[in-house]
Amino acid sequence: MILLPAIDILDGKAVRLARGEFDQRTVYDADPLDAALRWVGAGARALHVVDLDGARQGAPVNLGHISRIAATVDVPIQVGGGLRSIEAVREVLAAGATRAIIGTAAYADVDLLDQALAEHRERIVVSVDVRGGRLAGAGWTEQTEIPAEAVIETLGRRGVSRFVYSSIERDGMLSGPDLDEITRIAAVVRGTFVYSGGIATLADLEALSGLRQVNLAGAIVGKALYEERFDVAAGQAALDGERR
Repeated sequence: MILLPAIDILDGKAVRLARGEFDQRTVYDADPLDAALRWVGAGARALHVVDLDGARQGAPVNLGHISRIAATVDVPIQVGGGLRSIEAVREVLAAGATRAIIGTAAYADVDLLDQALAEHRERIVVSVDVRGGRLAGAGWTEQTEIPAEAVIETLGRRGVSRFVYSSIERDGMLSGPDLDEITRIAAVVRGTFVYSGGIATLADLEALSGLRQVNLAGAIVGKALYEERFDVAAGQAALDGERR
C-alpha cells in the first residue's frame, strides 16, 4: 500500500475541507507547490491533487498549479476535480498528471467514460464519493440514493479498474476510517482502489494495512499530515507493516 498526501486546491491555495463543505475550509499553503515539495521531500511516493474550484464549476480551473507541480516533483500525481468532458481529461493529462480522476461524469456520461478508457485506460481513475453509503456527485454537492457497491459493480463491468473511494462524512474530521465499510467495498472492486476519509493516526494506517485486502492499493491522507499528527515516512512505514 502507498500513502498519498492530499493537495486540495481552492482559490489557488492548498486547503482542507470538513465533510466536503466548501465554507468549512482551512488554508494550509498559499501556494500548492509548497505543499507538494514538502510531501515529496518527506518521502511521498505519489500525490493526490484535487482542483476543488474545478469540481464546483464543472471544468478544470487550476491547470497552472497542476502543471507546476507535475513539472517540479518526480513522483506520480493523480488529479481530479471538474473532469466532465473528454477535453478536460486530456487537459489534465497534458498538464502532467500521471492519472486523471473522473467523478460525477463517470456515471452520468456513458460516452465520456467509454472514450476516456479507450484513449487512456491505465491512466483513468474513477472517484466514488460516498455519504451515508450512498453516492454523492457534482463536487460532493449533490446526494443520490444509489448504493456505493452498485456504482462500483456497474463501473467495473464498463472496464474501470482503478478507483478512489472517499467517505465524505469522515473527510477532514480525523474520526478514523470505517474498516467494515472498506472491507465491504473491497469485496466488490474488480481492480484496485485507494481509500480516503478520516485517517488521523498511525494506528489508523496500521489497521488499513491489517485488513490484508489485496486490492486496497493505498490511502489518501490530508489533515493529519498538515497538522503534523505523523509524518509521511512514518505513515508509509505503517502501511508497509513496519513500526518506527
